[in-house]
Amino acid sequence: MGFNCGIIGLPNVGKSTLFNALTATATAEAANFPFCTIEPNTGRVGVPDPRLEIIAAIGKSAKIVPTQLEFVDIAGLVRGASKGEGLGNQFLANIREVDAVIHVLRCFIDENVTHVEGKIGPVRDAETVETELMLADMEMLEKRVASLSKKARGNDKAAVTQLAMVERILSGLQEGQPARNIEILEEDKKIFDMLQLLSAKPVLYVCNVEENSASEGNTLSNKVVKMAIEQGAVSVVISAKIEEEISALKDEADKVEFLEELGLKETGLTRVIRAGYELLHLITFFTVGPKEARAWTVRKNAKAPQAAGAIHTDFKKGFIKAETIAYSDFVNCDGEQGAKEAGKMRQEGRDYQTQDGDIMLFRFNV
Repeated sequence: MGFNCGIIGLPNVGKSTLFNALTATATAEAANFPFCTIEPNTGRVGVPDPRLEIIAAIGKSAKIVPTQLEFVDIAGLVRGASKGEGLGNQFLANIREVDAVIHVLRCFIDENVTHVEGKIGPVRDAETVETELMLADMEMLEKRVASLSKKARGNDKAAVTQLAMVERILSGLQEGQPARNIEILEEDKKIFDMLQLLSAKPVLYVCNVEENSASEGNTLSNKVVKMAIEQGAVSVVISAKIEEEISALKDEADKVEFLEELGLKETGLTRVIRAGYELLHLITFFTVGPKEARAWTVRKNAKAPQAAGAIHTDFKKGFIKAETIAYSDFVNCDGEQGAKEAGKMRQEGRDYQTQDGDIMLFRFNV
């Protein structure tokens, strides 16, 4: 599986510019006025992983297929979005559909680009958006409490259990805690996930800085980094303008040279993906053969049948075993045959937890 990240933030912070750069498309018009993006633009990109090219070369694969990452460019939120301001209801609904949010914060000063609040303040902006998400969650949960209370009075045991959890979440939100920070009992997690709370989404803060600050950040981005650490969140500093320029370069050597001139070792896309993987606890496993070498994504601690299901549901249904080689063993033994001869290929059953970098071949029966 891949994963789905919604790019959110106030208007004019660089969301669409970042989206265009990440997806190397021009589908999201970038303009200097709020609500330029009305319908969410969606783009899928291959996740860069140097290991894939290495195993493809060893396996003499004719084709390389990276795993996919989906970005959704969601229009800018404004203060009052939870009450419908600035087409807020539509935008909030778009956020509800994604797995995680990439919260772009403006950490650059440019008099030619207006700011809806009249003054640059990325931490304040983050709090504005977070507040709107929490207010929307509270409104939804208050309606849920009213409905569950009626059922609970009728001795509906499931409603009594759900009501207690919903009231606890609502209380936390009212105290200023986003849903992601509220402790949920293991037995309540399924119900909690079904609520699709906006403030429960994992957050990656992206500090959009001017070109000269891309390598080390600036005073504004430092404040965001500090805020993220205090929240236990993740942050990345990039320059959307630089990413846009890099995406326009077709030759990989030109991209490397361009990055080196700026004192950068990798693109912002790579850093965003790495941070996103950590955010959602994702890992990559590989399949390799003469036809293709392919990367697949599953959640950390996924069992072997779940990894098989990422390829095809029949693989999961009829799972028998997984023939598994660690990435380092595959490389050191020069491929599958060498790994077999060295005793590095393992036969793993249903309870095996997939490890990042595993090369896997599934045996199944349908």
